[in-house]
Amino acid sequence: MVSKTRERLIEVAKQLFAYKGVENTTMNDIAAASEKGRRTIYTYFKNKREIYNAVVEQQSNQIIERLRAIVDDETTNATEKLRSYILELFDIISQTSPKREGYRRLLVRDHKRLSKIFKVALDKERALFRKLIDMGVRDGEFDSLQAERLPSLISLNMGAGDFMHQDETTAVSEEQQIQNIKNITEFVVAGVTVARNDNQHNT
Repeated sequence: MVSKTRERLIEVAKQLFAYKGVENTTMNDIAAASEKGRRTIYTYFKNKREIYNAVVEQQSNQIIERLRAIVDDETTNATEKLRSYILELFDIISQTSPKREGYRRLLVRDHKRLSKIFKVALDKERALFRKLIDMGVRDGEFDSLQAERLPSLISLNMGAGDFMHQDETTAVSEEQQIQNIKNITEFVVAGVTVARNDNQHNT
């Protein structure tokens, strides 16, 4: 019961923050929308800042769980996991683009606290990606040298993916964007797999 009430308050606050903005949302707004009294809210959160942090942290955790599901999937090999992982990252970038109204409102406020929370999420994501790389090397699917280069390449590619969503003057068409993502994904997968690199070493 306690957990469900807290999650309900976070969900309601997330919707209000997205539509009204954090500054324009009050504790009374959250109480009314959640059909809970102010006393109930203060049982779980000291103030609106704590609710805001909980909202952002929840969203960060949801992102990590999407990626964790790919890495922990025992029905696919490391190569397929890598392909799915990269595509999922691009999808996350698209869904959290600053062009999306709800996220834009969240991102422009309280940048320092927001950055700290997203840093925690980023550290978890790096650990997950490291696990995936180690899995591929262990199973003989990934070239060990190329695998060590992979994290920096993925970081660069994700930056490029984010750039594609920034504004209308630089954004490509949706069709071209999908093709670009596929090309980047296949380039990375081909570059790290052992079969590909064995052929390169023999030439």
